[in-house]
Amino acid sequence: MPIPKDPHLSPAARNLRKQMTKQEKHLWYDFLRDYKVQFNRQKVIGKFIVDFYCHSARLVVEVDGGQHFDAANLQKDIERNRMLNSYGLEVLRFTNDEIDHNFFEVCMRIKEKVELSSPFRAEQE
Repeated sequence: MPIPKDPHLSPAARNLRKQMTKQEKHLWYDFLRDYKVQFNRQKVIGKFIVDFYCHSARLVVEVDGGQHFDAANLQKDIERNRMLNSYGLEVLRFTNDEIDHNFFEVCMRIKEKVELSSPFRAEQE
């Protein structure tokens, strides 16, 4: 099933790529950019712009700042995850604090999810 994309969000996604947070830059430049499978940053999926997306693993990686922890935004994130899951995507969420203080563990969790995805499991068997 192809993943829908709202083309009206493309300019905003381009702008977000230029204005990544410190933690997004760290994850991108120090891990995802040169990872063995391609990740995209600030990718439009449906009516959302996700922080990072790996098509081959059907994986979304989100980096959440403090604004994600109030009740209204927590509910929005639940609905967002539900919509992304309905496209057959798995969502991993990390806090800015996790990126800042547990970077290696964050990278290992992403690596594990990519390697457990069906196309990569088949290659390893």
